[in-house]
Amino acid sequence: MGIEALLYNKPLWAALISWAIAQGFKTLRPIVTERKFDASRLTGTGGMPSSHSSTVMALTVSVGKYNGFDSALFAACLIFSFVVMYDAAGIRRAAGKQAEILNYLIEHHKLPNFQRVKELLGHTPLEVFVGAILGIVIGWLF
Repeated sequence: MGIEALLYNKPLWAALISWAIAQGFKTLRPIVTERKFDASRLTGTGGMPSSHSSTVMALTVSVGKYNGFDSALFAACLIFSFVVMYDAAGIRRAAGKQAEILNYLIEHHKLPNFQRVKELLGHTPLEVFVGAILGIVIGWLF
C-alpha cells in the first residue's frame, strides 16, 4: 500500500472529480451570466450544484459499484451521504439565512465592532438534488 494505491482508488477519484466538476460549474456560471470571474467560487460553499452532495454521492455510488451494493461499506457511505445532504440543505442553509440578518443589522445600525459574515453557506433542495444526480452519474461512469 502507498501512494500507488491512492492513484488506483477509483471511489476516491470519482469523488474528487465530481467535486471539481461541481465547483467548475459554480465558477463558470457567473462568467457566463454576469461576465465576471469570482475566484472564491473555486472553493466556496453554496450555489448550484451542491459540490458536497456531488462528492458524497459519487463516492457512495463508486463504492457500491466496486464493493457491492449489498456491502456494509456501501451502506455506511449512503447514510453518510444522506447526513451531508440533509446538513447542506437544512442546517447550513439556515445558518446562511441568519448571516443575512446579521449583515443587515451590521450595515443598517452602523455597528463598527462587527464585520460582515459569509451568507452563502448552504443549499436549496434543488441544488442538493442536482449535485446528487451529478455525483451518481460520475460515480457510475468512473
